Amino acid sequence: MQRTTLQTLSLYAGLAVVCGVLLFPIYWLFVTALSTLAEIRQLPPSFWPADPQWSTFAKVATERPILLWLWNSTLAALGSVALSMVVSVFAGYSLSRFSVKGGRSLGLFILTAKMLPATLLVIPLFGIFRSMGLIGSLWSLVLAHATLIIPFTTWMLKGYFDTIPRELEQAAMVDGCSPLGALFRVVLPVATPGLAATALYAFVLSWADYAYARTFLTNAQGSWTANLGITTMKGEYVTDWNEISAAAVFVSVPIILIYLFLERYLVGGLTAGAEK
Repeated sequence: MQRTTLQTLSLYAGLAVVCGVLLFPIYWLFVTALSTLAEIRQLPPSFWPADPQWSTFAKVATERPILLWLWNSTLAALGSVALSMVVSVFAGYSLSRFSVKGGRSLGLFILTAKMLPATLLVIPLFGIFRSMGLIGSLWSLVLAHATLIIPFTTWMLKGYFDTIPRELEQAAMVDGCSPLGALFRVVLPVATPGLAATALYAFVLSWADYAYARTFLTNAQGSWTANLGITTMKGEYVTDWNEISAAAVFVSVPIILIYLFLERYLVGGLTAGAEK
């Protein structure tokens, strides 16, 4: 009995340490946003400001186009997720259900594409988008993000479709559904947790991008995303790190809220996708 209690306490202690290590950067970001520049530079550092500067958030919201940057990030992320999910649903379903010659090689090719770093694709994508007149447009970001997201979401959805019994589709087709109708009326409703988890990860991948935004949107300030806009807040001689931290808090809040609201879908989708 004592041994079981000791193991339980050790487990909770370990979890507390891990959670503390993971959450401390978020806490420190928030503390930095509330601190004055003098408090930020002092040694030893203060773990809570003597006079929290809540006005820093209002200052960033009024003096910087942070809301516009967040809106652009949202548009780019939603567009990338929509395009990627449409392609990935059909690609993942095909890899899961149909056995064709070269299918395994195609799957490995898609997986290899996921391993390519974004910097490797920047130059060819820039040339393509320039010829199409998309430089400076959020459409360039949507298409560029899709090149990174689709390989990931395709494999994630394939793993989830593999867990859905084929008998469900066969029963639907016996009742008169076409293969495409069985996909939309039977498979996708059952796959809702997997679709939600996949869309969430795709949204995060697009939201966190900086390299593509820096390359394709540099000269179009009206199309800057939040990650790109925050980098312009660094001064040449003086940098207001509290304002940068406040802007970073604005950028982090939407992702945190999405995770909180979609947590049950995320856990359910990942668990089901890991089973076979």
